[in-house]
Amino acid sequence: MERFQAKWKPVRRRKRDQRDAERFQAKWKPVRRRKRDQENNQSEFSLALFAPGADVILFPAIDLKDGLCVRLQQGDMTRATVFSRDPPQQAHMFEEAGFEYLHIVDLDGAFAGRPVNASAIERILEAVSLAVQLGGGIRDLATIESWLEKGVTRVIIGTAAVRNPQLVKDAAKAFPGRVAVGLDARNGKVAVEGWAETSELPALDLAHRFEDAGVAAIIHTDVARDGMLTGLDLDASIALAEPISTPVIASGGLASIADVERLLEPRAQKLAGAIAGRAIYDGRLDPAEALRLVRQARMRVAAG
Repeated sequence: MERFQAKWKPVRRRKRDQRDAERFQAKWKPVRRRKRDQENNQSEFSLALFAPGADVILFPAIDLKDGLCVRLQQGDMTRATVFSRDPPQQAHMFEEAGFEYLHIVDLDGAFAGRPVNASAIERILEAVSLAVQLGGGIRDLATIESWLEKGVTRVIIGTAAVRNPQLVKDAAKAFPGRVAVGLDARNGKVAVEGWAETSELPALDLAHRFEDAGVAAIIHTDVARDGMLTGLDLDASIALAEPISTPVIASGGLASIADVERLLEPRAQKLAGAIAGRAIYDGRLDPAEALRLVRQARMRVAAG
């Protein structure tokens, strides 16, 4: 299958090394995000897309390291492959491909405990009108409020959810529907500090901790599978979703259209969606085919 491309002809292709994806220099100009009153309308629309009971969501992912779009293997910062040197262009390509949502992670921020790739993220927000959920380095209310004011639809709290659970509760109350928890698990235990440390807290215990806090979603990532193209661990994500009411999004290892098909099976009906990264970048997952399956599932649900 050809590598993921947007609906225009690239000017030039290059390779960093044999493992790197082809990069594209597209002919487009970023468009400034709409004015404040229009931003408010967009925010309301984006929140409606994220609302509980909405259709299954397939999120393309942009992970940022040193201002570049990369994919890590198992969260290891020394095993990073650069897929794009122009994050806004990459986001625009996803939008042109038909995606309505975008998952962004500030990898450097996750390790630093504060936003690091803010400039790249802000340029993405200016370039596209996708509903964006953002994680990495979000550890206080001021940072949460700042990102939401800049146009992020939903923030993801990871390490702070373990270290400071009251922050999640306060944020969820202050910003209803706009706060998610990143539950990154290694062997069933929650990983923190950019996955550099593994706590003794079982993943399900963390999920239960915020059951009545008003959290909009839980992003469940299998660290061992992330970036490895070994397939989603849907069994673990479903087991997490079954006993709680908070929507769960599966992440880590999505490898092909087969994972999307499994996500849409009846047994996975409690899952709210999944995140796709490397599989899109290296051409293993065709966005058009994946989105077609999601639309078909949506139509079947609407038809009863």
